[in-house]
Amino acid sequence: MKGEPDFFQNLQDELSDGRGWLDRTIVLAYAVAAGLCVVIFTLMSETAFEWFHLLHERAPWAVLVWTPALTAFIVWATRRFAPGAAGSGIPQVMTALDPHLPRDMRHRFVSVRLTAAKMLLGSMSLLAGLSAGREGPSVQVAAGVMHNARRWLRPGSGMSDHALLVAGGAAGIAAAFNAPLAGVVFAIEELSRKLESRNSGLIIAAIVLAGLVSVSVFGNLSYFGSVAVPKLGWGALLPGLMVAVVCGVLGGLFARLLAASAAGMPDRFSAFRKRYPVRFAAVCGLVIAVIGLASDGATFGAGAQEVRHMLAGESDASRLYVLLKFVATWLTAWSGVPGGIFAPSLSIGAGIGHDVAQLVAGAQFQTLAPSLIAMGMAGFLAAATQAPLTSFIIVMEMIDGRPMVLSLMAAAMIASLIARLISRPLYSTLSALMMRPLREAQARAKEAAASARPDDPM
Repeated sequence: MKGEPDFFQNLQDELSDGRGWLDRTIVLAYAVAAGLCVVIFTLMSETAFEWFHLLHERAPWAVLVWTPALTAFIVWATRRFAPGAAGSGIPQVMTALDPHLPRDMRHRFVSVRLTAAKMLLGSMSLLAGLSAGREGPSVQVAAGVMHNARRWLRPGSGMSDHALLVAGGAAGIAAAFNAPLAGVVFAIEELSRKLESRNSGLIIAAIVLAGLVSVSVFGNLSYFGSVAVPKLGWGALLPGLMVAVVCGVLGGLFARLLAASAAGMPDRFSAFRKRYPVRFAAVCGLVIAVIGLASDGATFGAGAQEVRHMLAGESDASRLYVLLKFVATWLTAWSGVPGGIFAPSLSIGAGIGHDVAQLVAGAQFQTLAPSLIAMGMAGFLAAATQAPLTSFIIVMEMIDGRPMVLSLMAAAMIASLIARLISRPLYSTLSALMMRPLREAQARAKEAAASARPDDPM
């Protein structure tokens, strides 16, 4: 038919484009390298927290010195050597993707140097026992590696800086959670809002390759194992709705508190943080250590082990776990250390689901608890990040919970809608805070240039 593709001509054109195939090979090789960096970061983080766990077991009270001292050192080292490595890492990648950011300033937010700093300092945050995760930082780690591919690509290459950053950030999520579908959705929902059709195939291939690297090292296993989901009746509707609503309210407050803390509130604590950031970090570390001892170690680290215990019905966490983990995660983020909120948010949401199951399930606790815990994880993460699609898909892939797709989707959507009434989207707000000094500097430069011009003659 007229106008249909000519298969043989298109095949010949593709095979004759040697430089194009070289560019694709470079991008895919960097995707493998990004996956390897995330794997190494994962091993570093897990080893670091195992060392902290040994310290806590052998000398519990030593953490009152160890945690504040190491927290202060991490903040000092971050501010001194790698300011762009502070915080989660996702806002940095979003800032690097901002079209108003000058290209020569992109290295402040993503680079191979920042990747190395994020891996080292992020692992040290877990060595200190702080309530931080490695999944958000993995986005910046992988994006920094992928963006470096630009130096080897030809100027007319189809892979733009924007596409490389999106591919890297999504590959980081895919490799960190062993969740390639979540990586694709994250690229669309949080980083890009859309995928360019000419690059979508290569971006997805990069995400898959990074995920395969993770699978080859850790195995094709779900992050939290497989959750057995029994057939749920109408009796589960009210508990599930309670979980979604509570997650929406608390997640919205959590996001608002983190954004306000990052912006600097008009109080003595924020003033002290601005004037003495290292001392403030030490105080935060001390409070986090006290909270950890009060919770018998449950609030230390990302919280993944506690979630596994909850899903298995083996958790002895107190009813205060949600509040204590909430405060510990907030203080960790406020201190300024490199560390993410993805995994701690999942543990807070799991705690909400576990508490609701204990309160209303009664004799059906063992039946309802796993489902409510999973809904809590999806709900709180969606409320905190206001990325409901990414949130429910991440949880679905983490628990092998395909039978719970509709329940997870409903919990994430309801919680996200409630959170939007309370707070602005967290990551975009933090990204805007990072762009503010640059925009103010640009405005001052324009004013200075305008004032330097001679007055127009009358």
